[in-house]
Amino acid sequence: MTSLLYERDAKGTGTGGVIDAYLYGSVLRIMEWTIAAYDRLDSVRQRTGNRSNNAAPLDNFQSRDGRYVCIVAVRQAVFELLCEAMGRPELLADERFATPKARRLNRDVVNQTVAEWASGLDAATIEERCLSHGVPVSVIYDVADVVADDQVQARGDVCTVDDPVIGPVRQQAPYPRFDGDPLPVPAGAPRLGEHTDEVLSGLLELSEAQIAGLRERNVI
Repeated sequence: MTSLLYERDAKGTGTGGVIDAYLYGSVLRIMEWTIAAYDRLDSVRQRTGNRSNNAAPLDNFQSRDGRYVCIVAVRQAVFELLCEAMGRPELLADERFATPKARRLNRDVVNQTVAEWASGLDAATIEERCLSHGVPVSVIYDVADVVADDQVQARGDVCTVDDPVIGPVRQQAPYPRFDGDPLPVPAGAPRLGEHTDEVLSGLLELSEAQIAGLRERNVI
């Protein structure tokens, strides 16, 4: 939007433009190397779940308390930090774990080793240990975590809508929104016929008698 305004005003073209934001464009842009690999290597990427066929360890690992924790430690320096966090420095001497290429070739064993470590700890402990060693990590949120998150609450990302049928209900707040403007709170969906009189009298300028007549004849 800013670029179009710059084009119109600062550059003096006097015309705006159309922002071509098609639905699949954002998805296409986050497909990483998928198209490049197809073009240069004739590789058709297949489903792999949360893991990768090209690097390890990388997965959502289940913790002792039944949560899931995403850990990404594929770079050599980060994997070495993960070994410290797990208390397993000896893994670096294992040829299956020694280099990124070796870990890729032995990705099932590598991911399973991390999974076994994670299964013996609570999610919060895993996150704490990884963060203290500089390892990218995050506990996977469920909806209860999202609603209770301090950042979500501070930003007003969950609002309460007064629904005419079920009463007050919490839901996602409008997004995106302008910085500095009051948080818009949507109303509940109107009930059938709720605005009939308002539309007929306001837009069509019908009188109360005319509206009553329509209602008597079951027109409305």
